[in-house]
Amino acid sequence: MTDNTNTNQIDPFQKQKNKEELKKHLISFALMIVFTVIAFVIVASESMEKMFVIPLIIIMAVVQVGFQFYYFMHLKERGHEMPAVMIYGGVWCALLTLAALGVITWW
Repeated sequence: MTDNTNTNQIDPFQKQKNKEELKKHLISFALMIVFTVIAFVIVASESMEKMFVIPLIIIMAVVQVGFQFYYFMHLKERGHEMPAVMIYGGVWCALLTLAALGVITWW
């Protein structure tokens, strides 16, 4: 019996696709590290007012969450619609809960 399939060989198209995907992962990972370092430097140096630091850190955190969802959790790819719906539904529920608690607390 001979095995006609060679699993060690990857076609050139798939190899190029994997290379591009790795490049995107590394770039997004580097950007997340840079955002984290920037946040630490801003807080540690106390060079900005607290009123500006908190929104800036929140914005950088939201960008990092986007990188996590789209690049590391592969939500941008086909076939991941159901996990995407579940994650977005969870984010929506969390936002609604925070909004409700905010209204209850400050109203």
